[in-house]
Parts: sequence; C-alpha cells; structure tokens
Amino acid sequence: MVELKTRRPRGRPKSEASVSEDTKLALLRAGMAMLTEKGFTVSSIEPILKSVGVPKGSFYHYFSNKEAFGLAVLKAYQQYFESKLDHFLLNEEIPYQQRLVEFSKDACEGMVRHDFKRGCLVGNLEQESVLLSEVFNQQIQACYQSWQDKLAQYLLAGQAEGAFSFTNDTNQMAQIFWLGWEGAVHRARLLKSCQPLESYMAFYLANILKPE
Repeated sequence: MVELKTRRPRGRPKSEASVSEDTKLALLRAGMAMLTEKGFTVSSIEPILKSVGVPKGSFYHYFSNKEAFGLAVLKAYQQYFESKLDHFLLNEEIPYQQRLVEFSKDACEGMVRHDFKRGCLVGNLEQESVLLSEVFNQQIQACYQSWQDKLAQYLLAGQAEGAFSFTNDTNQMAQIFWLGWEGAVHRARLLKSCQPLESYMAFYLANILKPE
C-alpha cells in the first residue's frame, strides 16, 4: 500500500493544492484500511476522518458523498493491487512456477501482520454486492477483469516458455484462479491461518505445472 510521508521535506512550503492532494491520499489510504477490514455498508465515515484529522465538513471538499468516496477507494485499491501483481508476475529474476508462490506468500504475510483482520477489499465488496449500486458493482467487475487479464498474460507467457501445461483457455484458467483465491482469503480470515491460501495455491499449481 502507498506509504504516506509523515514529515514535510525541507525547503519551500507546500502549496495549497499539494496539501489538499496529501489529505485526499490520506483519506483514501484510511478508507482502504477500513474497507479491507469491515466492508463498505457497515463502515462509517467518522472514524476515517478522525484517523486522518479531517473535519466532517471538509470531507465534502474531496468527495461528494460516501459512495463517491467508496468508488475512489476501490479505484485506488485496484491500482495498488495491479502494481503488486506486476511486481510478482513480471519478475524475470524468478522462474514462472515460483512467481505465484511468492505472490501468495506476500499475501499471507500481510494477513498475519494485521492479525487476519484485513482481507481483500474487492472480495469484501463483492459480498455486499446486493446492497451496492450498479455503478459500484460494475467497478468491482472491472477490478476482477483487470486482475484476470494480468494473470492470463502470465499464464500464456509461462506456456510459451514451457513452464505450464494445461488444456483450458488461459482466460478461463485465470478466472478460476480468482474464484478460488477469494474463497481461500475468506477462509484464512475465519481460521486466522494461512493454511487455506497455501492449500489452494498448491492445488492450483498442481493443475498448471508441466509434468517433470
């Protein structure tokens, strides 16, 4: 996740626009933390504002309403997660077979670090889909599609290099991965254990790796 600077660098004072952008970024970061833990419909704006030190009246300078804020948080999370996927799936320093394993390990470490209170923001929102607007649900689907596309490209490249061997379409295999992954994340939170993620990853890899 994006780390916010806590100390202002030396030199010329920040402009009003720069301070405003920092405040908006802080609100989005606090929103990501809350939504990955509690979801959207049950979350209140007040704790987020308090954690950042922004008065409620000033909130509407940045976002027109709670849904606009939620959509902005979702977009920020999508970009954060896309960068994470690129970091692991495009890493040419490790074999194709190991890249998904490293991605899973990183996810486990993150969940342990937060005592399994935080999961996947998009997965949390998906569980609330019947309570959310159509615009919200379309953005959730767009997130999944983006992640699916990135994984499909990785699987296709791995096939070309002889690392993977499967008969299904790469897009289908990518969709299957995310369907199972979100379930494993929810179960890991329930059990407070990385075992569901590890078991799912071992199962998925066993179905795509080229037999030795």
